[in-house]
Amino acid sequence: MDDYPLIENHGLIGDLQTAALVTTDGTVDWFCVPRFDSPSVFGALLDKDKGGHCSVRPRSATYATKQLYLPDTPILITRFMTEAGAGEVVDFMPVTGATATPTHRLVRMVRCVRGKMTFEVEIAPRFDYGRTSHSLHLTEHGAVFEAADGTTLTVHGVREPADDRLLDVLMDRRNDLHFTLTLEAGQQRGIILESAADGPPREMRLDAYEELFHRNVMFWRSWLNQSQYWGRWRETVERSAITLKLMTYAPSGALVAAPTTALPEQLGGERNWDYRFTWIRDASFSVYALLGLGFTEEAKAFIRWLNDRVKERAGKDGDSGPLNIMYKVDGSSDLEERVLDHWEGYAGSAPVRIGNGAATQLQLDIYGEALDSIYFAHRHGLQVGHRGWASLLTNLDWLVDHWDSAGEGLWETRGGRKNFTYGRVMSWVAFDRALRLADANGRPATTRRWRGARDEIYDQVMAKGWSEQRQAFVQHYGSDVLDSSLLRMATVGFITPEDPMWTSTLDAMEQELVSDSLVYRYNPEASPDGLRGSEGTFSLCTFMYVDALARAGRADRARLVFEKMMGYANHLGLYSEEIDPTGRQLGNFPQAFTHLALIDAAITLNDALDRR
Repeated sequence: MDDYPLIENHGLIGDLQTAALVTTDGTVDWFCVPRFDSPSVFGALLDKDKGGHCSVRPRSATYATKQLYLPDTPILITRFMTEAGAGEVVDFMPVTGATATPTHRLVRMVRCVRGKMTFEVEIAPRFDYGRTSHSLHLTEHGAVFEAADGTTLTVHGVREPADDRLLDVLMDRRNDLHFTLTLEAGQQRGIILESAADGPPREMRLDAYEELFHRNVMFWRSWLNQSQYWGRWRETVERSAITLKLMTYAPSGALVAAPTTALPEQLGGERNWDYRFTWIRDASFSVYALLGLGFTEEAKAFIRWLNDRVKERAGKDGDSGPLNIMYKVDGSSDLEERVLDHWEGYAGSAPVRIGNGAATQLQLDIYGEALDSIYFAHRHGLQVGHRGWASLLTNLDWLVDHWDSAGEGLWETRGGRKNFTYGRVMSWVAFDRALRLADANGRPATTRRWRGARDEIYDQVMAKGWSEQRQAFVQHYGSDVLDSSLLRMATVGFITPEDPMWTSTLDAMEQELVSDSLVYRYNPEASPDGLRGSEGTFSLCTFMYVDALARAGRADRARLVFEKMMGYANHLGLYSEEIDPTGRQLGNFPQAFTHLALIDAAITLNDALDRR
């Protein structure tokens, strides 16, 4: 661990097509271009020696660091303090827009704010996950790294004409770039790293940089001003909204589950998955969060993306199969899972996986999440068109015939298919919301079949998903295992929040799955999931627990859990997937699902507190 920063010791920057992680000591150790799911250029997060990085830090042997976001933006400021001076690195990526492009810029400005400080800069890319060699070409105004496959990363200088040559450089045997910047109070200089640049390295003057910086500030603050949330924890909620926006691929409107891959759920374990894709489930949750805050355009973009996936699955001949549970950000579905054997993994946590073999799993709950988000959007004025409705009919007809099938379930277990209660509940949601949409819009539908399936599912869950012994709803039929996915049963209206069967389920979960307010997904020892090792508490589930408590009239308890959970955020308000018993963050970072659930929990809890 001494060679790797803590997962939580990172900030996220991005341009709405890709993103980068910056450590608290000023190192970019994760950056993929041209998209979130593209091969990495900097990947030291997963292999300190072979992954590649770009670092900016004081030459001083000892220094303290602090990191913050410029308020209401994702512009990251990393501050360094020594006895001789104080300086900072300002990192951001200019927004690219809604047209896919191979060209992306990462701006790294270096300032001295007190005294005098010498910064050491090292640029060491490793193209294609470190599998492709590169050459380095120096010019008067910068440098070009060129990979053997033709991929380029260009270094532009930000300086003034009177400066000495910016790149007074050293090249090492691996064609990496090293140079120093010595600045006095009030001075700032920097570099811009650009992928697939359309010309040679060029210099940017400070006034041109300032204009670029202020345009970026204005974009983010103008976007955030659309927020209609004025309740408690507003700053926390809005930081989560910015984080979700950073993880949205603007050309398609798709939201990635996380911008990283293979960060472990247990150090040294094998639960290391690629999250740089769009899950139907996770992204459907984004509709609730975005519309709940007033971000209509983002919700519309995802609904369009979802409708396209539904239409593709419906097929030209009206035939349909199950929806994929996840897709690439452009909607393609080739997510073959492979292992990067040449990388050691974060802190030695191998294997490092790219792609995701769970893409072909059968998870019936995604139909409920998709239909619930479409219905929620309908209630906010986003209507389903004729072709979209026709495609939904085909997919729902498939679900009528297959809802009673065993599947892998929400948590993508690899221990065999089971009759998961959550999958049945969400199939009930799919038919319920479809019936409501058909009635509200006067659309043609096989309502008798849908209603019959909906009612049969309800009766089956009450008979087989309930354990008299546990006095709780259970993970899958024939078991007594608890599962926190069922925290959503009351949220989606399958059961009322005050029902004794539901409150006793909450009580059982609190006794078995809740640890000092943090919530586990399930107990893998009681319900083997086909994988070795254990995992931490699941941050998503903690926020779902807050939502369930607030709906059940336990607002004081919900507020305490929520406030405690705030203490597990990193210094910037970001959350990874899990939290281990020591409070350290684990899993891919930051995780969209967690931030979506945070927003939903805050809205529900704020309303519950206001009603008291």
